[in-house]
Amino acid sequence: MDNVRVRFAPSPTGYLHIGGLRTAVYNYLYARQHNGKFLLRIEDTDRTRFVEGAIENLIRSLTWSGIEIDEGVMMEGGEVVEKGDCGPYIQSKRLDIYKKYVDQLLESGHAYYCFCTKERLDALREEQKIKGKVPRYDGLCRGVSMEEAKERIANGEDYVVRLKLPHDRDISFEDEARGTITINSNEMDDQVLMKSDGFPTYHMAVVVDDHLMGITHIIRGEEWLPSTPKHVYLYEALGWEVPTYIHLPGVLNSDHKKLSKRQGDVSVEDFRGHGYLPEGLVNYLALVGWSPEDNQEIFTMDELIKAFDTKRIAKTGGVFDVKKLDWVNSHYMKELSTDELLEMAMPYIEEAGLFTKEDVEKNPEHYRVLMETIQDGLDRLEQVPEACGFLYDEYDVTEEAALEQLKSESAPKVVTGLEEILGEMDEITLEDAGKLMKQVQKASGVKGKNLYMPARAAMTGNVHGPELSNIIYLLGKEEILKRLEKAKGYFA
Repeated sequence: MDNVRVRFAPSPTGYLHIGGLRTAVYNYLYARQHNGKFLLRIEDTDRTRFVEGAIENLIRSLTWSGIEIDEGVMMEGGEVVEKGDCGPYIQSKRLDIYKKYVDQLLESGHAYYCFCTKERLDALREEQKIKGKVPRYDGLCRGVSMEEAKERIANGEDYVVRLKLPHDRDISFEDEARGTITINSNEMDDQVLMKSDGFPTYHMAVVVDDHLMGITHIIRGEEWLPSTPKHVYLYEALGWEVPTYIHLPGVLNSDHKKLSKRQGDVSVEDFRGHGYLPEGLVNYLALVGWSPEDNQEIFTMDELIKAFDTKRIAKTGGVFDVKKLDWVNSHYMKELSTDELLEMAMPYIEEAGLFTKEDVEKNPEHYRVLMETIQDGLDRLEQVPEACGFLYDEYDVTEEAALEQLKSESAPKVVTGLEEILGEMDEITLEDAGKLMKQVQKASGVKGKNLYMPARAAMTGNVHGPELSNIIYLLGKEEILKRLEKAKGYFA
């Protein structure tokens, strides 16, 4: 396939939604698979919804996710810039371009001026609802001649420009993920193309932009499916070639409803804040609405690019399952080096007040072992402070199984053995920690579970947890002796 050009075209209305990121990911995979170009365009014609800083956030979220923008709106030196030959790539800068094509449609008879007031349209809609009809414009102004229209405009009347759809005509298009889709024009509305403020509607702007920017494949959410026949008709009316459409299923919550803020986190920023890795989030999102042939679940970006197939995009919404996301992300957490894990987790660690970068510089081995000790149990970075709790929380034994161990017959022997061996040591090295339990076995005459379970309960207050030798090294002699003293209070 030659010269594939796709675009991601969000509105700057806030943070990038997780469903928006998935659309961007699918566009990016398709472009890279076909050695094509990925464009970022900003659709900001609805100025009432514009949010300051949203464009910067969008670009930051895409960059963090590993999506490279080839053309369009990007950041350079902290500034929003536009790069490419098809600019401007921000719709509010393209008003003259849209006006030119709206005029062309008016002249060719594919569009008309409409002078209906908001009051008339509201009343019409209300009346149609009462009669059980689908609310749509009744075509009153279709009969207004061009001459009369120009006179009314000259007299200062407000107007919009509407698309003049043909009567009773089947409009068909091919969807690469769904096959042929046909909708009759009688089921559609004479869409407004230009609003009274001179700004185009989404429908007008999107067709003009996609054509002038050479977009070959439009990969977007299924909410645009009902509008696509209008877009197809607009291409025809303007004498342009229709691009290939690929409509994506929605991203749903566990109730199979559209994922929305009311149910919790929905923005890329939220997930980033919880300490998900970009590789984990992108890998998981790719699987929400698309399934590979061989049920593989863990993919690098390069593997996704090779495996992605639009024919395997689902026709029904994909449920966003946080537990599954955690599982995928934990795979990438395990792949981090201890240094990477420590560096990425530092903001969470410092916020929890556990230790600082200066502490790490003074004793790097201690903190490296700490990360190694907790790494396997992590799903995301925000869990690091809690996972370090065995070291920093006030020692207490509340777990039923741990209390049972401390009331066991072997507990006093194990604790006494530990105190004896530790008493003969200075500071515990990692090597010492590895040999300590063998020495306690000799001193106490207790072995196996009867040795390890009470020892763990006495030192950590739990019976399960990370490698015991690492815990011994990390706690250090003074802290262990303090804890053993407290543990005696739980003996039977």
